[in-house]
Amino acid sequence: MTTIEAASPPIGSEIFFVIALLVISLVVLLLERYYLPLRTTPAYLLVPIFFALWLPASIILLVPIDIASSSSDHDAGSRGIWLPRRLLLVSWRISYWLTFVLTWFILPLLAEYADAGYRDPKGRLLFSLRANVRYQSLVFGAGIIAGVYVFVSYGVSLESLKSLVMALAYSWGLVLAIYLMGHGLVAIPRRLFRNASVSGRLKRIQGNAAKVHEKMEDAIQYLDDLEAQVEELARRKTGSAKVFQDWIEELAEDIHLPESRPRTVTQRVPAPQVTIPNVITEKYLADLSRQLSRARHNRARYVDEWDRLLYEAVATQAVLDSAASKQIEIGQTSPYSSVFDRFTILTPYTRYLYKYYFVPYTRIFLGCFFSLASICIIWSELSKSVNPIFSIVALTVIHHPDSERGQIGFAGQVIAACWILYMFAAALTSLTEVKVWRGRALVRRNTHGESAMWYAMQVAKLSVPLSFNFLTFLSRDVSEPTVFNHFLGRLIKFTPLGKWFDLLFPIFILVPVCATLFNLYGKVKRCVGFGEVIDDEDEENTTAYGTGSWREGRDLIERELQGHSSLGRLGNGPAYRRSYGPNNSNNRRAATIPAPIDRSSGRAPPARSRTAPRQEQDVEPEDEGFFEAFSHRVKNTIDTFEAPKWFPNIGEGIKRPKWMGGDDSPGPSRQGANTITNLFGARQDGRVRL
Repeated sequence: MTTIEAASPPIGSEIFFVIALLVISLVVLLLERYYLPLRTTPAYLLVPIFFALWLPASIILLVPIDIASSSSDHDAGSRGIWLPRRLLLVSWRISYWLTFVLTWFILPLLAEYADAGYRDPKGRLLFSLRANVRYQSLVFGAGIIAGVYVFVSYGVSLESLKSLVMALAYSWGLVLAIYLMGHGLVAIPRRLFRNASVSGRLKRIQGNAAKVHEKMEDAIQYLDDLEAQVEELARRKTGSAKVFQDWIEELAEDIHLPESRPRTVTQRVPAPQVTIPNVITEKYLADLSRQLSRARHNRARYVDEWDRLLYEAVATQAVLDSAASKQIEIGQTSPYSSVFDRFTILTPYTRYLYKYYFVPYTRIFLGCFFSLASICIIWSELSKSVNPIFSIVALTVIHHPDSERGQIGFAGQVIAACWILYMFAAALTSLTEVKVWRGRALVRRNTHGESAMWYAMQVAKLSVPLSFNFLTFLSRDVSEPTVFNHFLGRLIKFTPLGKWFDLLFPIFILVPVCATLFNLYGKVKRCVGFGEVIDDEDEENTTAYGTGSWREGRDLIERELQGHSSLGRLGNGPAYRRSYGPNNSNNRRAATIPAPIDRSSGRAPPARSRTAPRQEQDVEPEDEGFFEAFSHRVKNTIDTFEAPKWFPNIGEGIKRPKWMGGDDSPGPSRQGANTITNLFGARQDGRVRL
């Protein structure tokens, strides 16, 4: 510790650090409350998830403070927020080792413990241990192979053992972080650009509707089959079922047949063929309980996704329809509405300007901004292996590279935290898009315990590799004196293999970047026939004529909103019918954006007319060919053309040939611009043929 630090302790920085940790704690609690019901979720899930989210957030705060604290300047006033090296070392030790234990031991055990179907804690614990044996065996096997290399080269010691453990954990986390971050650096700006178009966003929502609806029906049917199995099991009162009567009755209390099927599913399927084993065992009931728990959360996931899709479809259609009325009203609010949804200070006209112009152009601006940020990160990953001086990220953080005073100030700390936060956001966004995680998903207020633990484990696993990867963007004069580099970096680079891996492997970020940028996932899926990999991979195909995907989704949404809607509260009253009705010059009433979905409402909206919105009236029918659709468009264009007054007088005195309809009885349809339609084979009934 320097004399300056000893003489003037950073009281202001320590107060800021404590307040920042309290704010992070509050944000993590609100995030847990958003995805989990706090009152019914057991403490053995809430507490580990809290620390698995709180520790990565504190690491994002520690890295900029560590950079400024290790600056060559000893003047506290020029370094922004700084802390003594001893306090930083203790903070890094606590953050790293807690994250390590949570990632590799506590969270995997508790995730399987929460997913076990056994009733007693002993059965749950044994199930969790058996499920983690394979996972830990793979980790231990990789550790043995790497340990042979380290111990033979550098001998058996505590330092080499600690280097082995930290390097292996960092390497696996860096592999996952580079892949997920590379995908997210492209996906975030692309999504902003695509959502900037209101009509394009509506088309993508309609294109995704059929897939979501089918998955929802499958999830509901699977849950009905399991509940029918429990119902049949509850009828057995003798034999081996009598031993587990309490367990069976507990399962039977939670079934709801046929009420479990929402009104969104219109197709009624026959009763399932229930097969019950002759001998009921504890393992069978545990598997059934686990399947029921997963099926209920899976149904809640797709029902919530379908309801959210309906809300977005109606809201987007209302914005599109507001082009004529220049007004957007707010619909009836739901009991589950957030504060922002109840915020109605804007007038209908200013709300139209905000939704129709401000939001799309803001998305374009943010898309350009995040595209530049992604390019800077990718360039920094590639250039640091040559020389970190070419890193664009380092130039934005280090404002005075040639000065011995104040190399990293408060502005540089804020920019560094924003860079790390964007890298985290890119990686975590990919976690929710890449569908290779055994069907795990985050559902508002209804996330499965095992899924919540798994996502928290991935967040904790990515925190240290991404933070140290950001540190490698900076020059050695800034990164090497940091406590983080002394604590972790020197052990990662303990062997030449670890040093070259940390330096060269981030170059492979080009693989997920190119795969996402050129839609290689979709091409591989279409060639090989695998299941879905990325949610956005088929977005380009949703607008292709002939596929029928978006048209089928449009019909599903239309039928849902007519009489089987889960948006029951939104369907009452003329305002809602206007929001999804036609929007023309003769009926310029304000479009209405609906409130969030209220699943507790049991009322269905009144039936609406089949009049299509203006955005849908120009769409060709499903069974039309290319030439027939082209001729329809030409005829519609010519029929709506108003000829000037002098145009009909041009043909006076000129006799038309018979093939153009000459010598026919004159009439209004034979005059003016409508005569040109005969070139396309117009008939008396208005149809056009080639």
